[in-house]
Amino acid sequence: MSLTALGAGLLLAALVLAQLLLPGIAARRISSRIGRYGAVDRVSVSAWPAVKLLWGDADSVEVKAGALALSPAQAAALLWESRGVSRMDVSIRSVRLGTLELAAVRLRKRGQQLVGEGSTTAAQAAAALPPGISATLLDSREGAVEVRAGGGLFGISASVRARAEAREGKLIAHPVGFLIEGFQLTLFADPHVHVEGIAASVTTREPLLSYGLTIEALLR
Repeated sequence: MSLTALGAGLLLAALVLAQLLLPGIAARRISSRIGRYGAVDRVSVSAWPAVKLLWGDADSVEVKAGALALSPAQAAALLWESRGVSRMDVSIRSVRLGTLELAAVRLRKRGQQLVGEGSTTAAQAAAALPPGISATLLDSREGAVEVRAGGGLFGISASVRARAEAREGKLIAHPVGFLIEGFQLTLFADPHVHVEGIAASVTTREPLLSYGLTIEALLR
């Protein structure tokens, strides 16, 4: 056998071995990374050729998890780590994201486009607000959510109509009204997660008032 043929055979064997082993190794690494924040049920990874996993690229990743608890900054860091994944589907039974409790969370990534969905009860949403602050959902359209906010939000003691929306990649909230429009709170900002829009809707009224939440973003 010539050296050329031997070299080609060894290269082919290495590629086959990589295809068999690397997806499993990548899945375990992802499971360990997410597992820092709670229970991970299953992770599967697909890549062709598998050697591109060595550079952080993958064709698809699927994650199923139980209960997770992490900060918005930690969630953004995990999302940034997925930037080389072409297609990702994440399903989580419950997430404590900062102070907000969410259930039935779904995250879809196609290219750099992200869509996250989840649900929360009115009581859980109220518990995530600062003490003494209240908010009632009024409307949601065109990538923004409007609420009736009370309790001194924006430094205004009266109840005001407020809007949460994407602005320059950040998720911000501001009162609606000519004289008070300039007040603004940044709810979320990350250099790699560019928020494009949010939505909220009432999903159930009995036995508990519940909301469905959606956020769309781009990885940059």
